[in-house]
Amino acid sequence: MIDATHQISGVRRWVGDRVLPAGQARVLTISQTYDAPVEDVWDACTNAERIPRWFLPISGELRLHGRYQFEGNAGGEVQRCDPPESFAATWEMGDQVSWIEVRLSPEPDGRTRFTLEHVAHVDDAIWDRFGPGAVGVGWDMGLVGLATYLHAGDGGDDNPAARGAEWAASAEGREFLVTVSRLWGEASVAAGTDPAQAAAAAQRTTEAYTGTPAG
Repeated sequence: MIDATHQISGVRRWVGDRVLPAGQARVLTISQTYDAPVEDVWDACTNAERIPRWFLPISGELRLHGRYQFEGNAGGEVQRCDPPESFAATWEMGDQVSWIEVRLSPEPDGRTRFTLEHVAHVDDAIWDRFGPGAVGVGWDMGLVGLATYLHAGDGGDDNPAARGAEWAASAEGREFLVTVSRLWGEASVAAGTDPAQAAAAAQRTTEAYTGTPAG
């Protein structure tokens, strides 16, 4: 894994909302700049042979209107694909459907800014209990995987899910989870959530991810 402190500070996190035909939705946005050209980051995010090297095993058809499935996680349908700039897909877990969009933009120094937006209808009770970190912390872990992979290249870890779980259980990994959960709480406050409510939700999220009290 890469340096956790550097990773945490290199990621931007926002919380917002949007009105969809089905009603109000929550919007989480997470972004990081990678030391790799747009074409390489695009391929790492859309090539079925490379995605398991930093995220999870994936099956299905990674093409417009194709369906995909991450092993033990979400699946969905590719709704839009504009290489090498962006793609959008549904994000389906059980009977819950939300939407993701990934955008890549070149930086002046040859690096690439990766931005992921996750839009979901979230029950108010669940949102009040866990806040944006329930989803946001998971995406933070995904960005750690992508950063580690792009740094190491295809000669890197051949079992990122297992290594990621081991790292998350380490002292450094736990501190990472505690910190990013708190930062998602701060993003929630910036979006208008009461600070005490956001802090309590962040603590519950931390406990859910670490399996131990956050204090």
